[in-house]
Amino acid sequence: MSLSCHAVLFDLDGVLIDSQAAIRQRWQRWAAHHDIPFEEVQAVYHGRPMAEVIEAVAPHLDLQEEMDRMDRLAAPEDGALRAFAGAEALLSALPDRRWTIATSGRRATATGRLQATGLPMPDTLVTADDVAYGKPAPDSYQLAAERLGLPPEHCLVFEDAPAGIESARRAGAAVLGIASHSPPEALDDATAVLDRLSDVHIEEGPNDDAPLHVRWSAARA
Repeated sequence: MSLSCHAVLFDLDGVLIDSQAAIRQRWQRWAAHHDIPFEEVQAVYHGRPMAEVIEAVAPHLDLQEEMDRMDRLAAPEDGALRAFAGAEALLSALPDRRWTIATSGRRATATGRLQATGLPMPDTLVTADDVAYGKPAPDSYQLAAERLGLPPEHCLVFEDAPAGIESARRAGAAVLGIASHSPPEALDDATAVLDRLSDVHIEEGPNDDAPLHVRWSAARA
């Protein structure tokens, strides 16, 4: 299967970086500190901004204080991070002005994870610190496209979470779901669902303004 676009917008965690273990460990430590059942946190944290998760499960706590606490808890996580197969090759092959990352994580977390895994960091990176409303609101992908000088309709998004897929759809972008941790049926609102990022191949057109051609195999329609 294939489609064309002028730029690619990537989610970070679950798409480019396998950080599931690190994220789980950090939320477990935070929940234990406050005697909050981890199951309550686990039910809402996937693909959602940290602030929204804290407000959902512990609205009585000081939000900024808890976000700062979560940033401090991120320090030991480097050993639990790895880039997904194909991520570095895919990003390195794309011209800088043709791709960026839009993540629900805070900037310090996102840049730390990119550095820890050796993946390139786009100048146009969009994080939770840059938008008023996180995913599933469309703000993140709208801003990511804007920073590349394009309307979202000309972009293709790669996402692994239902909230992120909804965000991309509401922004007006096509979206490929990556079933890295979510069951494929949870990503049915995507244009198509892939088993892994390494199934994707992106080819540049004959000139700088020509569309990118995105092909993938082992896809679920």
